[in-house]
Amino acid sequence: VQLQASGGGLVQAGGCLRRSCADSGRTFNFYGMGWFRQAPGKERELVAAINWSGGSTYYADSVKARFIISRDNARNSLFLQMNSLKPEDTGVYYCASPSGGGVVVVPESYVYWGQGTQVTVSS
Repeated sequence: VQLQASGGGLVQAGGCLRRSCADSGRTFNFYGMGWFRQAPGKERELVAAINWSGGSTYYADSVKARFIISRDNARNSLFLQMNSLKPEDTGVYYCASPSGGGVVVVPESYVYWGQGTQVTVSS
């Protein structure tokens, strides 16, 4: 299983970015997915999660109404649309997958990880 993330970068506060994650090596639409981030000096946290079909989602309170997680099962891809970005959204962002198909909010249940990519929001 390989998760290949892309789409990080530098943006000003109030701007937007779109992250993508390509999944290969398995049947993508069997599995839930999630986005995590790790800010400097902080623990990695779950930002958003989605179930196998895309019909159920979870968002951390800090990103609700600003971020949108979605997936395209035909393209084996996961997305994170980040709007109204704030400096506190700065961090390394990871896509990841649990071993099941539901919305998983327990970080320890995630078993597959993509490489992290930096998102920096300047004030």
